[in-house]
Amino acid sequence: MASVSSKQLAELAGVNSATLRRDLSSLHIGGTRGVGYDVKHVLHQIGLVLGVNQKWPVAVIGVGNLGRALANYTGLSERGFPVLALFDVEAAKVGTKVAGLTVRHLDQLPAVVNQLGILVAVIATPPEAAQEVADAVVAAGVPSILSFTADSLHVPEGVVVRRVDLATELQILSFYQQRATAAERGFEYFVDVDGPVPG
Repeated sequence: MASVSSKQLAELAGVNSATLRRDLSSLHIGGTRGVGYDVKHVLHQIGLVLGVNQKWPVAVIGVGNLGRALANYTGLSERGFPVLALFDVEAAKVGTKVAGLTVRHLDQLPAVVNQLGILVAVIATPPEAAQEVADAVVAAGVPSILSFTADSLHVPEGVVVRRVDLATELQILSFYQQRATAAERGFEYFVDVDGPVPG
């Protein structure tokens, strides 16, 4: 498909055509009346805004089960986040290979960040080590952190931190599943201070 109408895009996005046209215009994406939007141009411009056309080199810190899984996940590289370095502090892990990469000691982080241009650090350590690792990441000059610890990390202004709390995400899923199950049985769920209860 070479072109697409604002109506088609709006239906796919779940918004009205006027909103879609305004939003695309704010990204400097214009269409042609009676023809629509050039699909390649739309994808390119949105890619520029989202940064998907750029590579964002990643270092994974903590090579336990989660760290190894992330290192082996090819989807990260396919979306512009190639894992280029792995770090740990355990002597038994340092020097081993995971996903074709040699696990380095965390002491080597500053040199590797400079050498490989690491822009994102993924912290996959036990919670008690996360803040110390975040401090090392900040000191090495990495501007973005993705943390898999439930604890909040304290970083200076200008460093972006995103947390992935798997337990919270699972609780959210269980809440929606519980509501769906209740609806199938003819109950309504109301949320009060004690949580969802059948009404």
